[in-house]
Amino acid sequence: MSSTEQAPHEQAHAVASAFVAARREKRALTIYPGEAPTDLSGAYAIQDRAIGLDGRTVAGWKVGRINAPEDARLGANRLSGPIFADSVVTASSGEAPEMPVFAEGFAAAEAEFLLHVAPGWNGTVPADDAETRKVLDAVHIGIEVASSPYPGINADGPPVTISDFGNNAGMVVGPALEGWETAAFETIGVRFEIEGETIAEATTATMLDGPLGAVRFLLANLSARGIDCSGGTWVSTGAVTGVHPVVPGQGVTAHFEGHGSVSCRIAAAVPA
Repeated sequence: MSSTEQAPHEQAHAVASAFVAARREKRALTIYPGEAPTDLSGAYAIQDRAIGLDGRTVAGWKVGRINAPEDARLGANRLSGPIFADSVVTASSGEAPEMPVFAEGFAAAEAEFLLHVAPGWNGTVPADDAETRKVLDAVHIGIEVASSPYPGINADGPPVTISDFGNNAGMVVGPALEGWETAAFETIGVRFEIEGETIAEATTATMLDGPLGAVRFLLANLSARGIDCSGGTWVSTGAVTGVHPVVPGQGVTAHFEGHGSVSCRIAAAVPA
């Protein structure tokens, strides 16, 4: 193999190594650490390399939306990133666990439906909502904490977002969604608060084909990348009310009409 053919692999390794090191050391990156990817292939190559270098157990995956015109250019309207087991926190109503973010990087919180794919998935991507429900064993309300050492993680476009774990830094698993087997997600109003002030309200009706569609995307994405999730996995299915910037010290709460609330408090990530 020529040096020219090796270069993309070396570049992916260098970027992945830089992000993994910055996350471990809880420090910001003022500039993108190398040549930024411009397509999905290059972006997921960096992410896959970083997952291997990081070494932690992946408990789930976040799914995010790719907006126009990038969706047409990239040939996809969603993206994915790993959620590591040690960044998943379970919280009952009334609890507000601390969730660390990169204070000098990018930080946001998002209200999301968390769908759990049951162990034993056989690798077949469901064709529709009814088939998708059959591969699930639980649905919870929750919050995705998005954060990256690099402040431009979202502003620089979807391939850059993908390259650093999809901009994920954790997930708060709230109460179970009762009746999820037949629930019409698009009829559940969601309200998001920061420090007690309502920031946004919405339903999943604005989210492409909704949480179940996000699961189908994720399973197809993982299958194409050769990633096995037959042991079961969480899917954080996308921001219902939007991506809301946060700073350390703020408390955030997501209210799901008729199904309870989930909260957390944002804290600055500090070296161990």
